[in-house]
Amino acid sequence: MGLFDRIKKAFTGEDPLVEEQAKSREEEKEKIVLDKYDQGVEKTRRSFSERLNELFAGFREVDEDFFDDLEETLITSDVGFDMTLALSDAVRDEVKRRGVSKGEDVKNTVIEKMIDIYDQGGEPDVAIKENPNGPTVILFVGVNGAGKTTTIGKMAHQLKAQGHSVLLAAGDTFRAGAVEQLVKWADRVEVPIVTGREKADPASVCFDAVKKAQAEQVDYLLIDTAGRLQNKKNLMAELEKMNRVIGREIPGAPQETLLVLDATTGQNALQQAKEFAQTVNITGLILTKMDGTAKGGVIFAIRYEMDLPVKFVGLGEGLDDLQPFDAEKFIYQMVRDVVEIQQ
Repeated sequence: MGLFDRIKKAFTGEDPLVEEQAKSREEEKEKIVLDKYDQGVEKTRRSFSERLNELFAGFREVDEDFFDDLEETLITSDVGFDMTLALSDAVRDEVKRRGVSKGEDVKNTVIEKMIDIYDQGGEPDVAIKENPNGPTVILFVGVNGAGKTTTIGKMAHQLKAQGHSVLLAAGDTFRAGAVEQLVKWADRVEVPIVTGREKADPASVCFDAVKKAQAEQVDYLLIDTAGRLQNKKNLMAELEKMNRVIGREIPGAPQETLLVLDATTGQNALQQAKEFAQTVNITGLILTKMDGTAKGGVIFAIRYEMDLPVKFVGLGEGLDDLQPFDAEKFIYQMVRDVVEIQQ
């Protein structure tokens, strides 16, 4: 069953996604997560629905003026230029093929094609790749201010709550205050941390952390890195050295290199992803501060232009508000106020 069909079931009440009463512990957890998505996507949903409903409030016919207005609406909703053109072409073809003329039907076609394009090739694997022999090593990269340190702290908290042992490594040794910030998070969530002296070689911190993780049979090693994207050459050399050191001690590690992006920056987040992808072998993305922005549509742009999986989203400030990304829940919450899908 495709992503659109599953979301359609949610609208028609055939799916547990819309059940009001949780009848089991698992269903209660599902409801809690759905509520987090509801609140975390609120600003994006409001912005997107207002723009799309305004477009169709003045709908007369499917002509070139309509498609011009549609493309402007999509671009201002941060779904990206390339994604907008692809979506506009897909809607144009589908409307012509099916002879769609009513405004509500055209609007539903826009949503259906948007979901279809996102879902092309199937949903990406958002699960963290595990090291069965331990430890699982995760590198976190991203520009300063994107929420990297906070994300590491929240993930450490959640992994610990799941019964895993966690070790942090403060690999961002050159930015003033970066080590101290991560130490504070380690203290807050009560997990150990490996640090080096000020301006120490980040690779040496990684080496010490890997040795400690191995000696203590730690399940997860979470490593912070520098975010100096403005100096790609130095950043690449630094990250390559860190990867060599980690891989030499733990074959196949790091299992994940996750790029942390600030969703409030919209299309700038997409540009950062492109820049980092030229420097680092990114395995997945984390979009932070989703609850504080109306620019969540950038997820569509990233998916279409880069085909990188969004693995986590920040849906609030709480320790449990960093959530594994669920495309079905995200899109459902984003479009629920604009679409009327018939059974």
